[in-house]
Amino acid sequence: MTQQGVRWTVDQVLALAPDEASRKAASTLGTAGPWSGTGRSGEGTVWGLCKGSGGSPYRTAVDLADPSGPAYTCSCPSHKVPCKHALGLLLLWAGDDGAVPPGRAPDWAVQWTAGRRRRPAGGRAARAAGSGSRSADPRAARRRAERRAERITAGATELEQRLADLLRGGLAAAEQAGYGLWEETAARMVDAQAPGLASRVRELGAVPASGPGWPVRLLEECALLHLLAQGWLGRERLPEDLAATVRSRVGLPASADGPPVRDHWLVLAQYDTADARLTTRRIWLYGTGSGRTALLLSYGAVGRAPELALPVGLALDAEVSAYPGAGQLRAALGERFAPPAPTRARPPGVTTARAVARYGEALRADPWLESVPVTLEEVVPVPDGESWQLADAGGDCALPLAPAARTRPGLWRLVSLSGGAPVTVFGECGHRGFTPLAAWPRNEKAGKGEDAGDTEGDNAADTQGEMVTLC
Repeated sequence: MTQQGVRWTVDQVLALAPDEASRKAASTLGTAGPWSGTGRSGEGTVWGLCKGSGGSPYRTAVDLADPSGPAYTCSCPSHKVPCKHALGLLLLWAGDDGAVPPGRAPDWAVQWTAGRRRRPAGGRAARAAGSGSRSADPRAARRRAERRAERITAGATELEQRLADLLRGGLAAAEQAGYGLWEETAARMVDAQAPGLASRVRELGAVPASGPGWPVRLLEECALLHLLAQGWLGRERLPEDLAATVRSRVGLPASADGPPVRDHWLVLAQYDTADARLTTRRIWLYGTGSGRTALLLSYGAVGRAPELALPVGLALDAEVSAYPGAGQLRAALGERFAPPAPTRARPPGVTTARAVARYGEALRADPWLESVPVTLEEVVPVPDGESWQLADAGGDCALPLAPAARTRPGLWRLVSLSGGAPVTVFGECGHRGFTPLAAWPRNEKAGKGEDAGDTEGDNAADTQGEMVTLC
């Protein structure tokens, strides 16, 4: 295995877990106690036997050399991928070199690995292409698209009337009506096949109960919803990029049609958000050669984790294609050419003031944008009453943390990492504040005059230590 010497961290392993229950269960299996016959090969296979509830131990193996990502096999009955035994084996490998010694793989692991690697490359892509060739008649697809556009237009028109009625009657009526008012409106948007409008309407229902100042926040959100509805109704008059953004925000699907960009993409962060209908996984990538930042989105149905999982802190030699839309950073992950590997490159940092300005500039292209990815350079986490903020070490500006970030364990990990000294922090900067997702401590051995913004040279890497995940 080319990357056999690359030992993952515990955080990188746990980022692959399909859910929180799997993380907890894997943590109990990440010790030598339940394992026997463990080993690792130079070709990138890790294997072991895990004691289970039955008489025979579970045979577990992981192929770390597959360019498309780690592959797993386990004789346990779990349908989760990876299962808790595969995660526990990787935790054991990541945490203790002696617990998973180098050796010759057992026959069952050799047969599994050989079978996987005999499969023709691109077979899945070929099957997908074959299924696409049997798609419906293009004219029928166009008629379906036209009918859906008509339904969305009717829904947007109705939404405009409902917003006008709300403002005419006063915002106090929204508080008295409760959540039912918004849920009924959201249902009408679902009927109109505009899930993006429905989602934003549902979010309005929680604003009246959000504490002091809610009328102002409700009015702001209603204005953005009105702007989106008007954008759809007048989409023919918009520039193509902005029209594509409106279509995306309304909820129309789109394909990643940008030219593939091959780079070594550093996985900066990966985290899930869930509602009653869907689990959404957000993965931030940074191109170490191109300097581009890209967002991968993956979805899972209720109770199921999204399939895509990448090791945070490592880099992928892969192609990425952008989705259409003004100011959109969403991309699709294409072909991967090698297993994940370390990189010394880091995204360049900016001041807190520049981070806020960057968000403001992004809003001109996409007024509905919640946040932008930003790396803050030389900042110190400091308390601010009952909250926290990130203050420029060499200036007098600071950026407050978003409310959701104040309750996450990552905040205390960031405070501990800093210890009052400047750190570099990657996260999302938006109208609610800054959400830290990853951080690097400053290496005090580095010279003070080095250029921390040089992402390709040795200087940027030498001024920062290992990346620490905060999400």
